[in-house]
Amino acid sequence: MNGDLNLWVEGIGIWTPGLPDWNHFIAHLDGQPAAEDAPARPGASLLPPAERRRAPDSVRLAVETATQAVAMSERDAAHLSSVFASAHGDAIIMDYMCATLADTPLDMSPTRFHNSVHNAAAGYWTIATGCHRSSNAVCASEASFGAGLLEAATLAVSENEPVLLSAFDVPGKGPLVEMLSTHVPFGCALVLSPERGTHARAALRLRLHASSQPQQPPSDPHLRRLARQNACGDALTLLEALATPRPGSTCIAAGDGLTLHIETDVPA
Repeated sequence: MNGDLNLWVEGIGIWTPGLPDWNHFIAHLDGQPAAEDAPARPGASLLPPAERRRAPDSVRLAVETATQAVAMSERDAAHLSSVFASAHGDAIIMDYMCATLADTPLDMSPTRFHNSVHNAAAGYWTIATGCHRSSNAVCASEASFGAGLLEAATLAVSENEPVLLSAFDVPGKGPLVEMLSTHVPFGCALVLSPERGTHARAALRLRLHASSQPQQPPSDPHLRRLARQNACGDALTLLEALATPRPGSTCIAAGDGLTLHIETDVPA
């Protein structure tokens, strides 16, 4: 990739146990403890009740953070192209499917099979919002957040339109737990625009390097632990920078041998 990708962040969403939204995230960085009364599962109130009951936690997590980010941006979700990034998808459903196919294949649940595809969250989101714009599902193992950010930023700049990015991962179950790096649910979302608008909160400058550079962990101890326990935890260093009213920079893996260098600037 030649040159920089310059973007503005218009909306931010986040959910993890104890930090259910951006306001709680900011409060935590200001020294307040995690919210003890926070919900145990993502609310995903945008989904109709029947869909919400059927949706697995991976989908609820993606929809909840996307809803937060779009609400902050005051954009119309029906007119936003989107990118959904996840390293593992829904590992609990993968475990269920493998066990069922091995033992009692005729008992396979059509609903759970329907939720097993990697773009399930994108499907729930576009149906709930009535969105007919493009929607991509990205997976790049431990570099999934960086790959998703690169995809969303490239789409925003090339099409000259705002784009929604939602990145998420949830813990697995069964034998897969030993193979996966996610042990705590975490998701985040960004609305990215190529132009500075009324609701611009921060500026991003992205440059892709064909090299593997050390990634910077968050400076906050709790966020640093969380980053080690979720495959999309790379996002926490960027979110921490977006919460800081001064210029900063960080490096995030965007693929095998690819590093995304990100400069941030949050206007006072």
